[in-house]
Amino acid sequence: MEFFDSHCHLDPARYGADLPAVLARARAAGVTRMQVIGTRAADSESAAELAARERGVTAAAGIHPNDTGDLPADEWDRVVKLASSGRVNGIGETGLDWYRDFAPQESQRDFFDRHLRLAQSLSLPVVVHSRDSTRDCLGMLRDAMARGPLVAVLHSFTGTAEEAAEAVDLGLHIGFAGMVTFRSAGSLREIARRVPADRILVETDSPFLSPEPLRGKRNEPANVVHTARCLALARGETLEQFAAATTANARRVFRG
Repeated sequence: MEFFDSHCHLDPARYGADLPAVLARARAAGVTRMQVIGTRAADSESAAELAARERGVTAAAGIHPNDTGDLPADEWDRVVKLASSGRVNGIGETGLDWYRDFAPQESQRDFFDRHLRLAQSLSLPVVVHSRDSTRDCLGMLRDAMARGPLVAVLHSFTGTAEEAAEAVDLGLHIGFAGMVTFRSAGSLREIARRVPADRILVETDSPFLSPEPLRGKRNEPANVVHTARCLALARGETLEQFAAATTANARRVFRG
């Protein structure tokens, strides 16, 4: 079996000298591909450097919505330069976060729109953060798609069944992270059960959101197998079937 962790953060600031061991454990677990996601210019650049030297690792460049309120003057220009360099295969993560108030909603909307337009101009997929904001994210994605083609992933999905159905109707892909394994997440597992097989992705969001039975510990890509096993069971599929489908989906989205 091969697994594709479609969303992780592997910059040195989070893993330090342990990063080679983290990658080795992932590969030993069958995680042959990892999409490393940027949240600022610096870690986007680090992700691109990691992708250049490590097999099976690809990178996305972007600015997290929580970081859009107070940025250096050259921050966005650095992201655009990296995205345009051919060294990354995705844009993000971007989006809206109404759970925290780390950045004004106006600046979050502005930068989300910038990322969407950049993704469209470069024909790259965009990775969307939608914490407590799925409805508004879907509205902006719908407006962007009226301008032209766009491939998008709602990562670490926690929205409603209705929002998931709307996302599928828009042609979006939906990623599920470790919280879908929590005992209290029965309704989220039911939503995941209904996502079409060609639209579902699995992710860790490492180093965050460790799945059961590792909740509370630092997450890493190897642990995507736990989330995949939980989702396969919820969907009535074998782990082999689910791994094959989600890996094929992520490879199609990220062309990796």
